[in-house]
Amino acid sequence: MEMHTSCTGFKKNIAAHYAGGHKIHTDTRKAHELYQTSIMSALIEGVYEGEVTFGELKEHGDFGIGTFNDLDGEMLAADGKFYQLRSDGTAALVKDEQKTPFAVVTFFTAQTVHEINSPMDKAGLEELLDTLVPSANLFYAIRIEGDFERVDTRTVSIQQKPFKSLTAVADEQTTFHFVSLQGTMVGFRSPDYAQGLTVAGYHLHFIDSKRCRGGHVLDFVVNKGSISIDTFSAVHIELPETPDFEQARMSADNSGAIKKAEG
Repeated sequence: MEMHTSCTGFKKNIAAHYAGGHKIHTDTRKAHELYQTSIMSALIEGVYEGEVTFGELKEHGDFGIGTFNDLDGEMLAADGKFYQLRSDGTAALVKDEQKTPFAVVTFFTAQTVHEINSPMDKAGLEELLDTLVPSANLFYAIRIEGDFERVDTRTVSIQQKPFKSLTAVADEQTTFHFVSLQGTMVGFRSPDYAQGLTVAGYHLHFIDSKRCRGGHVLDFVVNKGSISIDTFSAVHIELPETPDFEQARMSADNSGAIKKAEG
């Protein structure tokens, strides 16, 4: 699906009822760490309901990516604003009461900035990023601002119980082909050894400069822009205390499933 249109009249999100009861408590701002709720292996197995609200998540970061309960789209956070990227390609602000089954956030502070002065595709940009980070064994938050020739994205649709695995859902995902636009990519580079806890390698979400369309990044060409990188050696992962998570059968070797689901 190719999209050129600007945003007009999006419907308001319907917030889930907040029942309370779940508290998260690490002081991420002082620790300068990545905060993660749940793990990727659980998401692969269809654990799509979490108890952490986005109001709570904001206590741990102003930047990040994730998803929503029932897999209702992709999440992108930048500059303290959290967006829900829906399966129709549109974006809207997240309500604090909404909940997430998986998200990674931090308080972003650029430690490295690099300018992009010539066109570069996804593979070329990742090769460049590999030269800009000091080690393949640490975690990095990455922000890319730029003029894009194209951005290919996908967004999963809201799911109903009984939940299918994420690889099965990915077979039905909606893809979009955005062309000639400005925007922001937000995400992380994680070490190979972290596969299953999170997504190893690069995991990026995109939103356009008008903050009205985007999704999980599959491919792109950026003509010019800038890369900002923040480095982390501390990661806090909080596991859900829910029956679905506790009973999930998570494989020790799910790299193939994660690569298929995440593109």
